[in-house]
Amino acid sequence: MNIQPTPTGLNPFDDPLDRILAEIALSVQLPPSLHDKAKSRYEAVRRHLEATTAFFDQIEHFYPQGSMAIDATISTRGTDDEYDLDIVSQLGGRFRGMTPLEILTELEAALADYPVQRVLRQTRCVTLFYADKMHLDVTPSLRVYSKLDRESLITHAKGPRRSVDDRFVDMNAYGFAQWYANRTPLELRMAKEFHRRWLDHAGLAARADADVDDVPDQCDFIVKNTATLALQLLKRFRNIRYASYAGRIPPSVMLSYYAGLAAQPNMSLSAMLVRLASWIIRDIEQASLYGRLLHVANPICEADVFTDRWPESIAQQDEFAGHLRVLTRSLEAMRKGEMFPDTMMDVLRGNFGDRVVTRAADQIATEIGGGIQQSRQLYTRRGGLLLPSAAGVAAPIINPSVSVARPHTFFGRKI
Repeated sequence: MNIQPTPTGLNPFDDPLDRILAEIALSVQLPPSLHDKAKSRYEAVRRHLEATTAFFDQIEHFYPQGSMAIDATISTRGTDDEYDLDIVSQLGGRFRGMTPLEILTELEAALADYPVQRVLRQTRCVTLFYADKMHLDVTPSLRVYSKLDRESLITHAKGPRRSVDDRFVDMNAYGFAQWYANRTPLELRMAKEFHRRWLDHAGLAARADADVDDVPDQCDFIVKNTATLALQLLKRFRNIRYASYAGRIPPSVMLSYYAGLAAQPNMSLSAMLVRLASWIIRDIEQASLYGRLLHVANPICEADVFTDRWPESIAQQDEFAGHLRVLTRSLEAMRKGEMFPDTMMDVLRGNFGDRVVTRAADQIATEIGGGIQQSRQLYTRRGGLLLPSAAGVAAPIINPSVSVARPHTFFGRKI
């Protein structure tokens, strides 16, 4: 009789490669200081809108979408400390006779005096820019009744004048978040350890100790499984690859869809990241083989197309597949121990950004140094003891009783 293992998840900090990947993910997380503000801020925006004449008694639902809804928020493209959060504002009957541009203009006007650094009307939302580098996108929507729960039409209008391109776009962000949650169950061991370290990085060690047993209840936006952690790393990789790119880039919601498909409990973080990237590569190759653009739709609402604005050409999707092949090849080489330390660190910096990788290495070196002082030993899977090097980044001391055929450690010198 086969007994399926409980999906408690693997602690990514137990494995050398997964450990630095997890530290990189920690470095691009929404920090506790902003996390604690996020929910209060979007509720404050709702109260502000409901106090205006235009929106009084006209907000039926106000709920997170995108990365905020599935606990996968990371820093914005081209930055290490700016964060985009997305909110859907489902509007009432007064707005049903309006054009997309009229609705966006009304929303912009209602938020014009909101106490932030800047208010910007965009094609599908109005963005609030806060002084601490948080951006809150408020997307207006109209519920499509007799359809799936919260299936809606969102506005699309570039402005400043009406255009033949103005339209309403089908969307069901709420349904997708539920689908994603069902596909990516809580891996309690992984979630507890990641949550503890997330708080510890912010100097909240006492709170971390107090809350670690109650992760699912205590924190609305905690990373709950390895698939979501891999998704955050993939989004960071995409952000680095397209940091200076002026056009549209592979959308986060599309990457989230693939993370939901690829999710498999109790996998290592590095293996999950390779699995996720490989799944996307396969679908792009299949589409390009037949001369088609990649088509990805919301799995519970076919009219909600995640790839409606990217890719714009076969060459564009092939370019992304090429980037992903570079990522998977480098990860596989690291998993097999085929890279020297300095090469590995250089590759990680190229994949995820110099600043966050250096920060991750510094954090590990600090922890290992403290572990040595407290007589704690950290071993690699091959028996090598990890110690801090003179340069401040951990280096291995090989266990003489273990035969090692290839150089293996992900810690190299600082550059």
